[in-house]
Amino acid sequence: MKKFKIIFAIIGIVLLSSCEGFLDVKPSNSADSASSILTVSDAKVAITGIMRSMTSYNYYGRNFIIYADAKGGDFAIRSAGRGLDGLYVFNQSQTSGSYSGFWATIYSSILQVNNLILNIEKMEEEGNGTAALSEYKGQALTARALFYFDLVRLYGLPYNTSKTTLGVPLELELVDAAAQPTRATVEEVYNQIVADLTAGAPLMSKSKQNGYLNYYANLAIQARVYLHMDNFSAALTAAETIINDNVYTLYSNANWVDSWAGEFGSESIFEIAMYENEGNLGSSSLGYYLLSYGKVTGASGWFMASDYFLDRLSQDPTDVRWSIMDEDETSEPGNLRFGSCMKYVGGFAMNGDKGGAASATNIKVIRLSEVYLIAAEAALRQSTPDKAKAATYLNSIRKRSPMLAPATSSTVTLDMILDERSKELFTEGNRYWDMMRLGKTIEYNDDFISPQISIPHRTKIIDTKTFYKVILPIPQDEIDANPAIGEQQNPGY
Repeated sequence: MKKFKIIFAIIGIVLLSSCEGFLDVKPSNSADSASSILTVSDAKVAITGIMRSMTSYNYYGRNFIIYADAKGGDFAIRSAGRGLDGLYVFNQSQTSGSYSGFWATIYSSILQVNNLILNIEKMEEEGNGTAALSEYKGQALTARALFYFDLVRLYGLPYNTSKTTLGVPLELELVDAAAQPTRATVEEVYNQIVADLTAGAPLMSKSKQNGYLNYYANLAIQARVYLHMDNFSAALTAAETIINDNVYTLYSNANWVDSWAGEFGSESIFEIAMYENEGNLGSSSLGYYLLSYGKVTGASGWFMASDYFLDRLSQDPTDVRWSIMDEDETSEPGNLRFGSCMKYVGGFAMNGDKGGAASATNIKVIRLSEVYLIAAEAALRQSTPDKAKAATYLNSIRKRSPMLAPATSSTVTLDMILDERSKELFTEGNRYWDMMRLGKTIEYNDDFISPQISIPHRTKIIDTKTFYKVILPIPQDEIDANPAIGEQQNPGY
């Protein structure tokens, strides 16, 4: 596979170009040797490079977040051709619009992780292990689990309905450039994800690690993964451990809006740092893709809230989450539409979350709010439902809508929880995955496009259980580099 043919000298280049804090020395993992990471300091450089790789516009820096809201129906596009609208209209094939950057970027990160784990284990075998090295190993295992979780959702069907179908290639060691790995099943990939999370958790710190993964980030990923596997008891256990340990606390309604203007708040379990002089994507950043057309130079109104999302938020006009929504380009006097989201520019001050560039705003990958909503769903859907507990956890987030009646054990439903997930986690990259794992139909706000255009690649409403384009094709570049995988292309492509 092309990405597996990248020698570790190139990995060093990636680190050099994306982590300017390390530009004064050559990173120790820049060599193409398995012995390139020799010390704790080397391991620290490597784990920092892995975190930085996640800020790529091809991953959490932009496209992976937009993917879930655009395909999940919470986003709409006003005009075709502005950028990434192929995600919304499902204009994707193995040769054109394949979004192969997901594949290349995530597998490149997995290569870095595998190199780090291999070298740490070598040091441990030689009797040179330390507590710090164990911590970095735990972070690397947890990162690899997240990477494979994201890959298998992009390229494989949901575990709870299709676990015997093909997922993605599993590579856990350094491989020869001529290797021709083939796809593991969805179940095999999930088993490896769980194995990595289980192995990594006891190695990790329980204290906050701003910009890095810690024990609670591992548990939060576990909760997500188990929810996708319909293992509700395990999801609830992981979520409740985070909640009950009280290392993180929910934002009050009074400070929810301001939380987007500051980094590493009390809810941030895993937040990726985006600094002005290190990996800042500028007008190509996630925040700029969500700004209203023409609000600032470089803001072209790529994506805005769909009518369906705004209808959910409109259930309560006093919902605190309206306070982070701005007028979009369709607004006019007497008919204002608040479809533009200001989360990823630091709120209306547009100083990012560090008092600088608007685009230098950290990416909040997992927040405590999501953990509460996972706990609510898991409690409701476990073999013996605990509706009172589900309502309690849901109300902890539902209180952001003061005029909505609190849920009770007799009124709480899965749809209420899903609505709350949509409202709370808007622009945080969750909606599509919820619709996929639950086998929901998705309706798109196509009539919002002006002038209206033909969308030949999907219908206005899709059935996630039958429409073949709900997962991405294996990119043609990958097939060219690895013909063995060509026979495993996703059906329909």
